[in-house]
Amino acid sequence: MEIFELLALHDHEQLIFCHEPSSGYSGLIAIHNTTLGPALGGTRYWHYKSEQDAIIDVLRLARAMTYKAAVAGLSLGGGKAVVLADHGAHDREAVFRAHGRFVESLKGRYITAEDVGTSPADMDYIHLETNHVVGLQGRSGDPSPVTSYGVYCGMKAAAKVAFGSDSLAGKAVAVQGCGHVGYHLCRFLHEEGARLVVTDIDTEKVKRVVDDFRARAVGLDEIYGVQAEVFAPCALGAVINDTTIKQLKVKIVAGGANNQLAEERHGDMLEEKGILYAPDYVINAGGLINVNSELEGWTAERAQRKAGEIYDTLLRLFALAKEEGLPTYRAADRLAERRIESVAKLKRTWV
Repeated sequence: MEIFELLALHDHEQLIFCHEPSSGYSGLIAIHNTTLGPALGGTRYWHYKSEQDAIIDVLRLARAMTYKAAVAGLSLGGGKAVVLADHGAHDREAVFRAHGRFVESLKGRYITAEDVGTSPADMDYIHLETNHVVGLQGRSGDPSPVTSYGVYCGMKAAAKVAFGSDSLAGKAVAVQGCGHVGYHLCRFLHEEGARLVVTDIDTEKVKRVVDDFRARAVGLDEIYGVQAEVFAPCALGAVINDTTIKQLKVKIVAGGANNQLAEERHGDMLEEKGILYAPDYVINAGGLINVNSELEGWTAERAQRKAGEIYDTLLRLFALAKEEGLPTYRAADRLAERRIESVAKLKRTWV
């Protein structure tokens, strides 16, 4: 597919090709939609098989950020950047300062942050060239507690719909991934009295959750077949697929991982199986809320309160899905699109 066809497919506004030869830097910045505000999304440092793959990925990620911000009720649009890791660049300071100059050239249309393959130190290099960067060291801080609190609140909303009560006390929750988000999620669940079954590729992380929260550990592939009320994917994406759906013995899928559905049709399959799915970009919006707090000057407490609103957002989403006969992942898109359309229709006044 040609580049302008790719842009037109989901109404992207802009795709910027960036190159700085002395540092070996090559990158892409995609801006999907700025109706609600400046585009915000992280910078990913990644090796792609082809430049076409990189273009498709950055466009897909930018669009997801638009929807995440819209549903979370933030005054932000969606954008994303990738730095190509296979173009001979070795000096990270030079690479990310070059990237920062391209971010600066957009004059605030795009705000960047940390993402896969990048670190707070890389953001500091970017910050040497532009103020349009968030997630800096000493600012909004580790987003994991806010993200996990939003997931916890979203899980309670799903429980209210599935079981008639939002209490998770005594409920079995199978948590896949015991990293930062998974660990804090387990803490919230343990404090409420949920029974935890966990797994992770890192045995030390599993041991910590088992010791701290009396969780039961299972093998990496066993987690899908655990008899539980909730499955919480908090690690890799694409874990809801043809193979795993057949194994699930839960009533709810609600977790912090991105891109949980391998394909959209797997959201339909969950619906057909009677499993309530809390769409990933809705329930895990706490990370975006956390970096937005840096832009707005919010306190950590206010950021957590905003993440707590994910509870009500998901209740509205589940009600919309039922009312319109939609699978929940499509209802999430509908909710985002309605907010964007309503703001887009506002009349501009002369200033």
